[in-house]
Amino acid sequence: MTTEPPLLTAPAHGVPPLTDTPAGLADAVTALSAVTGPIAIDAERASGIRYGQRAFLVQLRREGAGTFLLDSEVLGDLSPLNPALGSDEWVIHSVTQDLPCLQERGMVPAALFDTELAARLLGWEKFGLAAVAEATLGIRLAKEHSAADWSTRPLPEEWLNYAALDVEVLVPIRDILAEELRQAGKWEFAQQEFAHLLSFEPKVHAEPWRRTSGVAKLGSRAELAKVRALWEARDAMAAETDLAPSKVLRDRELIDLARARVRSSDDILDRWPRLSRTESVRLFRALRKAGQLTPEELPPKRERSSQPRSPFSHTELKERTAALRTAVAEVAAAQTMPHEVLLQPAIVKSLAASGRTDVEEFLTERGARPWQVELTTPALSAALAALPLP
Repeated sequence: MTTEPPLLTAPAHGVPPLTDTPAGLADAVTALSAVTGPIAIDAERASGIRYGQRAFLVQLRREGAGTFLLDSEVLGDLSPLNPALGSDEWVIHSVTQDLPCLQERGMVPAALFDTELAARLLGWEKFGLAAVAEATLGIRLAKEHSAADWSTRPLPEEWLNYAALDVEVLVPIRDILAEELRQAGKWEFAQQEFAHLLSFEPKVHAEPWRRTSGVAKLGSRAELAKVRALWEARDAMAAETDLAPSKVLRDRELIDLARARVRSSDDILDRWPRLSRTESVRLFRALRKAGQLTPEELPPKRERSSQPRSPFSHTELKERTAALRTAVAEVAAAQTMPHEVLLQPAIVKSLAASGRTDVEEFLTERGARPWQVELTTPALSAALAALPLP
């Protein structure tokens, strides 16, 4: 019978108090400045509940200083922490998730270690924090509060307990993963990836309304114009009320509204009674404005691409992309890591579409790291050589 790993239920030194005053932040800065070493950092958001992805709680732990739970919504600017943390490494699980909201609060790292990315580089199939903690430390972490509404005030004690536990395990996990990376010959890969993450910025879409779920089902530019207008009205209302856009109107409802025959704001209110009178009026005005656009003002059916036009047909491009993806997948399997970690699929697709054969130069231009270029260039070059020229 398999014995279940023990559940980590409380921080070793108890749950620290919530820091929510300038004086408390100053005390944290003083304590963190007095010691050196890696800093475990985590952030809690209210995704799907509040507008945007800002951090409502930021957790830090540094050996010798202890754990700090910062009410970032009240404190706002956390940039005073930067000199205290110095050039030491920030240990974060999934940098691409947490770094943007930390930077929004004024925090800027000098060095990073991403425990999730490290696990993926090692080829681990399960790389969530709970799974990695179990694999490295032999403990279980309770994750029942991960999707909680962290904008709630006051924060329940059990939530603070959960938040403190996350940063308590990060540095011990980091040390084990670092040793495994060295043993696997992947330490240099990780170092390049972590350095690259310092400049990470979330992708900004030129036309974010096209990300609306179900928009591909619409058949006319006029309907797309309605979706665009409704999306913009919904986003403005969500920002004003600090609610996730889906709390105002779900994507499915927005698509239905764009296709519906609506003659007045009352028609909208009758169908979605949870909306306020003001909201229904704003949505109707958006629909009416979209309906008054000239053909030249209607959005094109497809988003304009920033990439050069490919010399290949759709069928040719599909075959070329499949061939290159196969080449990358074979190298990834040999390296025991996911193909998308070895080389981003978007780079592979753009290489297939370009018709270029100078693979090393192309990959470098697209931001691939030196280790990725070195490992994939031979396989991609061979795959391209077997394909017809444009």
